[in-house]
Amino acid sequence: MGKPKLWTKDFIMVSTSNFLLFVSFYMLMVTLAVYSINQFQASQSEAGLASSIFVLGAVLVRPIAGKFIENVGKKKLLLFGLALFLGMMLLYFPINHLGLLLVIRFIHGFAFGISTTATGTIAADIIPMARRGEGMGYFATSMNLAMAIGPFIGLILSRYFEDSMIFVTTTVFSVIAFIATLFLRVPEEESVKAKTEGPGFRLKDYFEKTTIPIGIFIMICGFVYSSILSFLTSYATEINLVDAASFFFVMYAIFLLLSRPFTGKLFDSKGENMVIYPSILLLGVGLILLSQAHAGWILLLAGAIIGVGFGTLQSSAQTVAVNLAERNRIGLATSTFFVFYDFGIGVGPFLLGFILPYIEFRGLYLMMAIIAFLSIIVYYFAHGKKRTKNGSSTEKLTYEKDVVS
Repeated sequence: MGKPKLWTKDFIMVSTSNFLLFVSFYMLMVTLAVYSINQFQASQSEAGLASSIFVLGAVLVRPIAGKFIENVGKKKLLLFGLALFLGMMLLYFPINHLGLLLVIRFIHGFAFGISTTATGTIAADIIPMARRGEGMGYFATSMNLAMAIGPFIGLILSRYFEDSMIFVTTTVFSVIAFIATLFLRVPEEESVKAKTEGPGFRLKDYFEKTTIPIGIFIMICGFVYSSILSFLTSYATEINLVDAASFFFVMYAIFLLLSRPFTGKLFDSKGENMVIYPSILLLGVGLILLSQAHAGWILLLAGAIIGVGFGTLQSSAQTVAVNLAERNRIGLATSTFFVFYDFGIGVGPFLLGFILPYIEFRGLYLMMAIIAFLSIIVYYFAHGKKRTKNGSSTEKLTYEKDVVS
């Protein structure tokens, strides 16, 4: 009996929609600060807020999206999120005040949080259980590729065209994502309606408790990775490697893509520990190389190693979160996972900005490498020690839940 099919029309479409959402996100993240300064004479702190308030909106809405996704329906929630995302994109064009821009960015973050919670949940539902590690790895690659392609397109457009062209491009991406979703088939009939046991606020209605341990781990890793997203350009300028730094994320994406077929299959056949422990080590090694970069090739090598390390552990941790949750709480597991991940990414630049003047960039990346290595201990207690001798605990647990359901 052959393996169940992974690359179905629906899997390709939901991955494409997810990719276009994240490309738009990264395009705007790298251009909105400069746009705010040029158009509204914003200060540096106001310009930074114009970029980061988007993430705040996404973090706040994810638990709500996770709670209602099974009741509303995954496809309906995704269409609503994409429609709101497209509507906010159109509102960028007439904006003439910084305050309005901040409001639009915040609501736009809401739309992004709703949409990406839905795409992650749909992908987990569509992927055959026997190939979930491999499939979630490929799905996560849509985010990793966007991380390289989005900033590249955004910076090219801002350099050679008017600012409005950025909004035109991201609007087109939003339209394509919405149209693709219209033809998406989602197994809604397998969903289980959430129970409403009494009135009032209950934490378990908004967060999946089985995801919290692995969520803490990915929050630490996201915190570490935020140092690269936020300070790589400034670091490269300081060490005169700006040209090499422009290809850092390209190397990240290329080597992650090359490694994906092997790491995904290894996850499914040998269990998550065989993938996550080496990935953490690669992330730490890559950060050490980055901290000591004196030539362009070292910077690019660091990008390649970090791409395989962080890209693989992020998708693997998400797969663990999905596998641990009951079938009708996969949406909550996805939203809970990204709340922790987004929080790590979002709070990192703010906290690291305070200590950067004291340790400088090389010291910063060495410190991040140490934290990465220490996260091995966090992963062990959060999940790694639960792995059984005959395969991963998550595989066994999910199998039992699927049989029961």
